Parts: sequence; structure tokens; C-alpha cells
Amino acid sequence: MKTYKFLFSSKWAGYFAMALVFAIACVALGNWQMNRRNAVVENINKIQANYSGTIVDYADAANNFDALDPAREWTQVRLKGTYQTADQRIVRNRPLNGAPGYEVLVPLTLEDGDTVIIDRGWLPIGNNEAGHPDVIPQPEAGVVTVVARLKPPEPKLDRGAPAGQLATIELNDYAAQVDYPIKKGAYAQLATEAPAAATNPVPFPAPSIDEGSHLSYALQWIAFGVLAFVGFGYAARLQRRNDEFDALEAAESGVPVEELYGRGSAFHPRKHTKVRKPGARPTAEEAEDALLDSQGF
Repeated sequence: MKTYKFLFSSKWAGYFAMALVFAIACVALGNWQMNRRNAVVENINKIQANYSGTIVDYADAANNFDALDPAREWTQVRLKGTYQTADQRIVRNRPLNGAPGYEVLVPLTLEDGDTVIIDRGWLPIGNNEAGHPDVIPQPEAGVVTVVARLKPPEPKLDRGAPAGQLATIELNDYAAQVDYPIKKGAYAQLATEAPAAATNPVPFPAPSIDEGSHLSYALQWIAFGVLAFVGFGYAARLQRRNDEFDALEAAESGVPVEELYGRGSAFHPRKHTKVRKPGARPTAEEAEDALLDSQGF
């Protein structure tokens, strides 16, 4: 009886190496998906903790407007001051739920003299003048109390914007357009304000807490890696069965396996040109074929 000794041949070692490399690649891709999922889950936990969490006073969060701690993103901050509506800007190319539009930024000068940027919400594109919203709702004049959520500034984009507009929420660019200092480490998205304006921009929806399909993708890659070895084992089993079948037929014919079939494998079909020694008795299969031939079948 044949065994699995053929697995130690250079050919089968090569097959195993291919399966191993494929499995390693699958595990690496699975780990990559798991790392992406872990980052998403960490962000979801931060949103759930901060978005509707305790409102903190500006005095307790002022340092985050200079350099935002990533763990404090979405934290609700209470601010009291006066809007500088003359220096408001709209930010271009800001889609919301698939619709194109703008966001409205207004500096808020606080009672202690600091000025922070408040994103008051979203506006749809206008119908009256291309590249401009039809109406920009104004906040109440005088002192207002604002609750807004911390957000990091955005990177600078290599594109311009018309007067009164910004290409992105890059606070250094904004600071260069006003004649007083503003906080450049963070801005804040409006949640509530009192007294409330008669009309406000469209408020922002809550951020998504859907973790996506990263976990299922990771499990799929790991399954593919396991299947590489399952396929290798199945191929080896087929090879052993073929070898056993060859040995049985060779024993019946009295011809060595190498002469009877050549050196085939599960991956390279055997040569089925049989060579029988002179005077050797025909096999049962050959006798049956000869009988059928004599009867005209």
C-alpha cells in the first residue's frame, strides 16, 4: 500500500509552500481588516461617550481650542459671547445626505476675550446666484449662550474660494482673514443657542456609529487561509488514492507502476498507455473487454 511519502518530494514541498504563502497573505489581510474595525469601534465608543455626554464649561475645555485632544472630539462645550457676523464665512462643497451645499462659520467672541469658530450648520446650494446660497440665516445679536461640539480643523486644500468663502475649515486661513486672533486648534459644531435665532441653518445629523463590514471581511480572509490547507490536504488524499489504484492494477498485470502509468500525480494526469509483459495473463477488465469485442459490442 502506498503512503504519503510523496509529500516529501520537491514538487509537493513546492505545493505546500504555495499554500503557506497564500495562507500568510490571507492572515495579513484579515489582521488589516481587524485593525480597521478596531479603529472604527474606538471612534464609535468616543462618539457614544462624548456626543450626548456631560456639557462642560469653556473654562474647562479652553486648552482643546488650542490643541484638540482626539479623545475629546464631539465633547459638548458651553460658551457665552457675541457673534462677529461681519466676519462669517461659508465653506464650499459640503454635501449633506448626498445633496451639495455649504456650511456657515461665524466667530464667537467670548466674555474672557477669546474668539472661537462656531459651525452653525448646513445650507443648500442657491438658485439665484451660482456658487452662493440664496439666504444665510443670521444669529441673534448681543450676548448668546451656545452649546457646541468640539471638532478638529481640516487640512488645507490646494484650491481657492471666492471672497467671503473658504475651501475647507482650515483655521489658519480663516485667521488670516480677520484682524483679531482666533483659536486655531479646534472649532465647534452648534448644538443649541439661547436666545435662538428666528431661522437657523440645517442642523448636523448625529455621526454614524455603524462599524461596517470589517469583521466579516476579516473572518472571510481567515477562512480563505484555512481553505488553502484544506485544498492541499484534499489534493494529497487524491494523490494517495491514485497511487493505491495504480499499485492494484500494476499487481494484477505484473508490470511495474512506472511502466504501466508513468510517473503521474493528482496534478498531472497519468499516462494510461498500458504495457503488458509478453505471456502475462490479461486482467479481468481486459478479458471482459475482449469478450464484448468478440460479440460485436
